[in-house]
Amino acid sequence: MTTTRLAALGREEPSLLTLAQRLLEVAESGLSSMLLPGGEAFAFTMAGRRTPGGAWTLERRGISIRYAAITVLGARFLPEDRQRAVLGGRTAEEFAGLLVESLPAVINLGDAALIAWAAAETGHPKLSDALDRVEALDEQGRPQYTVEAAWVLSALAAARSTVDVERRFASARDRLLRARIGGSPLFPHATGPGLVPWYRAHVSCFADQTYPLQALARAHASGDGDGDPEALAASEACAARICELQGEGGQWWWHYDARTGGVVEGYPVYSVHQHAMAPTALFDLTDAGGSDFGAAIRKGLRWMTDVPELAGHQEPLILDELGVTWRKVYRGDPKKAVRAARGLGTRVAPGLRLKVLDRVYRPVFVDRECRPYEFGWMLHAWQGGRI
Repeated sequence: MTTTRLAALGREEPSLLTLAQRLLEVAESGLSSMLLPGGEAFAFTMAGRRTPGGAWTLERRGISIRYAAITVLGARFLPEDRQRAVLGGRTAEEFAGLLVESLPAVINLGDAALIAWAAAETGHPKLSDALDRVEALDEQGRPQYTVEAAWVLSALAAARSTVDVERRFASARDRLLRARIGGSPLFPHATGPGLVPWYRAHVSCFADQTYPLQALARAHASGDGDGDPEALAASEACAARICELQGEGGQWWWHYDARTGGVVEGYPVYSVHQHAMAPTALFDLTDAGGSDFGAAIRKGLRWMTDVPELAGHQEPLILDELGVTWRKVYRGDPKKAVRAARGLGTRVAPGLRLKVLDRVYRPVFVDRECRPYEFGWMLHAWQGGRI
C-alpha cells in the first residue's frame, strides 16, 4: 500500500522510498514480537543481547500502556488483516477498547491522553468516558509536562467533531501557547514552574517540540472556517526553527534552550526522531496548511543508513531479521555528564558550548534497544495521510 506521503518520497528520492518501505516492513514484523503473551499489552522495550556466538537476540522488558496507545494510533492506518497481525489478532478499534477499559486504573495524564486520542481516532463508543478520565487527571491550573499537555490537545482535537469539548479544548490550546518563553519559537519542558529544577528549567527536548507543533497543527485543522491561525503560526515557527537547527548529517538534535531557540546538547540522536517523530509532526503540519518540510524529513530519514557518527564502525542501525532499529547513537559519558555540564553552563551563559566535551566524549556508542512507540509513530508518519 503506497500512501501519498510515500509516493511523494518516491518522486523526490527513489532510494529513500525503498528505505522507508524497508523500515515499515521492519516495524510491522517487530511490533508483533513486542506483544506480551496473551496479546493484550506491549513490552516497554526490546533489549538486544549478544549471544556467545556473536549474534543478537532480543529480550522483552517491562510493560507500557503508553506505547500500546501510540501503536494503535499508527496501526489504524493499516488494512484490517495487517492490523490484526500487529495487534495480536485485534483491530486497532478493538485494541483501543482494551485500553479504554483500563482507564480507571491509569494515573498518568499522558497515558490517559494517548488512550483518549486512540479512542477518538478509532470511533470508540466510550470516548466521552475516556476524555472524562483525562480531565480528572489534568488538575486545573497545575503545570504539566509539555509532551503530555500536547497529547491532551491532540486528543481533544481528534474528539472535537463528535464530542462537545470546546471548553477543555480552548484551555489546552491556550496552555500550550502560553508556555513559550519570551517570544522563543521553541517550547519548554513544562508548561509552568515547579516540575523542573531551576538550573535546567530552560532545557527542553526534541519531543517537547514535535508533539506541541503537531498538536497545534491538528488544533488548527480541527476547526471550522479559517481554523486557528495563531495555533498554526506557532506550529510553523517551531517547525521552522528545529529544521534550521538540523544537523548537516540530518540529525534531529536532542536538547534545546527554550529561551533562545538554540541547541544545548545534540546527543543522543534517536532513530525514532529520524524515521518517525519528525516526519509525523511535520507531515501533520503540512496537511494542516503549513509549509512543506519534505527536504528536512528526507534529510533526517537518510541518517538511518548514512550515520556519520558511526563512519568506520560498520554497525547498522536497522536489523531486518530481528525486526528492530537500534534506539540511539550517544556519547557514552558517565551519568550524562555532557548534558549536565552544558545545561548548567547555558543557564548562566546562553550559547556556551564547552567544545572540549565533544573531543573527550565522542558520539560513537549505540543503544541496542527498540521500543513499540518508535514503530507506532513510524506507521503514523508514513501510512497516514491528510488530517
